[in-house]
Amino acid sequence: MLQIVIPEFECYDERIGEFVKVKETKLHLEHSLVSLSRWESKWNKPFLGREAKSVDQCVDYVRCMTITQNVDPRVYMGLTASLFKQIDDYINLPMTATWFNEKENKRANREVVTAEIIYYWMIALNVPFECQKWHLNRLLTLIRVCNIKNTPEKKMSKKEVLNRNRALNAQRKSRLKTRG
Repeated sequence: MLQIVIPEFECYDERIGEFVKVKETKLHLEHSLVSLSRWESKWNKPFLGREAKSVDQCVDYVRCMTITQNVDPRVYMGLTASLFKQIDDYINLPMTATWFNEKENKRANREVVTAEIIYYWMIALNVPFECQKWHLNRLLTLIRVCNIKNTPEKKMSKKEVLNRNRALNAQRKSRLKTRG
């Protein structure tokens, strides 16, 4: 969870037509499948896609990440570039000690990943739904680990089996001092 503090600021409220002071606010944010799902249901596009997001979409994702209750909606107008940097750094944290050998994963995956795809992976791999509240990168790492552990080891080709058997037979012949 990330905690940020939006300092007190003044802004123009178009609804009432005057300037108002917005108090300093402490927000608790969580980058999770739940927040991703909320954002995608509003914007109808994949959050994890390559397409750039507008400022409004970025601010709205911060809203979706917010787990603090009863936040004045005007607070989000006080998000600064340095706060967005903090949030972006948090989103990009791995949140796990697990790492992968990228040489094994050379194939580029072109599948567009949406919240529903991630939920499907969770169901297919029997990942409990409580994990939807984890940091998204940690959840994706767990899904990847489950997928790797559930993938059967590569079977040997017919040629590899014959070569292995030939080598084993040669070892046995030399050990037993026979010709076959």
